[in-house]
Amino acid sequence: MTAKTADRTRAATPVEMWHAEHARFQRLLAELQRHVDLFHSGERPDYERMIEIVDTLHEAGEASHHPREDVAFARLALRCPDLALPLARLKQEHRVIANAGGALRELLSEALDGAVLPRAQVEVAAAMYLVYYGNHIAHEEEDILNRAAESLTAEDWQAVRDAV
Repeated sequence: MTAKTADRTRAATPVEMWHAEHARFQRLLAELQRHVDLFHSGERPDYERMIEIVDTLHEAGEASHHPREDVAFARLALRCPDLALPLARLKQEHRVIANAGGALRELLSEALDGAVLPRAQVEVAAAMYLVYYGNHIAHEEEDILNRAAESLTAEDWQAVRDAV
């Protein structure tokens, strides 16, 4: 077994998995931004791929990422009361991101179906989604993950894993 294979088979810590998911989400957001930039410059972006990205982010968030975060946030708020309000805001942002993604997806579907939409309407929806989602990830990375790694117990992390 090579060192690379051994690294892959080693169980990642919950925080490492959280970082990896965020990195994947950021790559998808960057790809979506490239399509939005094409749209802004007057070119035709790949609407199908844009919808696929929004769907992938939504499905990954709802199916596993956010349910695990919700458990981690609840446990972290008990262990670090100073984080209760920021964690509540992050949980609220999950709903905002889902709504912004839904609105963007709807506009992209209409554009794909040939509807003529004001360019600004699509750009605003895309910017809202991209900026909100990007800032959300950055906040978790900068302010929450290290505290979670330091404060949550093995029992807490097992509850996080069991959330899905």
